[in-house]
Amino acid sequence: MGFPTERPRRLRRTEILRGMVRETQISSNNLIWPMFVRAKGEDEPIAAMPGVFRYNSERAAEEAKAAFEAGIPALMLFGIPDKKDPIGSASWQKDGVVQRAVRAIKKAAPDMIVITDVCLCEYTNHGHCGVIKDGEVDNDATLELLARQALSFLEAGADIVAPSDMMDGRVGVIRKAMDDAGYKEQAIMAYSAKYASAFYGPFREAAGSAPGFGDRKGYQMDPANAREALREVELDIEEGADIVMVKPALAYLDVIRRVREITDLPVAAFNVSGEYSMVKTAAAAGMIDERQVVMEILTSIKRAGADLILTYHARDAVGWMDST
Repeated sequence: MGFPTERPRRLRRTEILRGMVRETQISSNNLIWPMFVRAKGEDEPIAAMPGVFRYNSERAAEEAKAAFEAGIPALMLFGIPDKKDPIGSASWQKDGVVQRAVRAIKKAAPDMIVITDVCLCEYTNHGHCGVIKDGEVDNDATLELLARQALSFLEAGADIVAPSDMMDGRVGVIRKAMDDAGYKEQAIMAYSAKYASAFYGPFREAAGSAPGFGDRKGYQMDPANAREALREVELDIEEGADIVMVKPALAYLDVIRRVREITDLPVAAFNVSGEYSMVKTAAAAGMIDERQVVMEILTSIKRAGADLILTYHARDAVGWMDST
């Protein structure tokens, strides 16, 4: 066979025909919207992330309700407390910034799936993801605090907790704490393969979470490693993760594909702040068509094997999907 008998262009003639044979379909059900919440104040724009804001709990609830009504089924909350300390104790206070936002969102949009980031970096005055001992992050001493944080979020009404700290053993410790406390129906979305990436810069500005000394290479993954990511995923699954995640997304599409091939669990990918800001900056300069580029990026992440995509583009993307 071959040309002229085979003419693949026959199925590309119109948009309707292309849609009928499209191999990768992306919908609003695939999207999770990351949101930054703080204790008080008006909406605060984040300079490094055009179109992204820090909201107080009341405004977070309003924006969440609007997003849910637009078709976004879930959001991920990142908290920015007024006060920080060496152990991140603000993260498990009953009236903490995330806890207030969870309660407000659940009141405004009861069916919205609320996911809470579980990590200490946003709450510690040194910016690291765990307790510091002798100048290093103490993995084992951090685990109890992460479990305490997760339980506090669940008590406030969170549906899913998402440990992003990359401490060894944290999924198992959190799962046991959840089971012991009666949270047997709530899920864990594990940041299983989280790389020590340069793409996190805008997020660290948004959350005020840049390390005060050193870096996070001792606990986040080396960007050169893929086999190690598969081991991390396997460990999190063994410990009780319900969803596994690869972060970032674009420079790690190969890792997403390899993770997809070893598990039937839902696979998430985080289209992170640096990836978002590059698109926004290029679009503002007139270099690219933002809509087409965003949808191409999201499709590539889905095509690589992700079931769920965390992206700051979520609200725009849903609108673009509806208009096609």
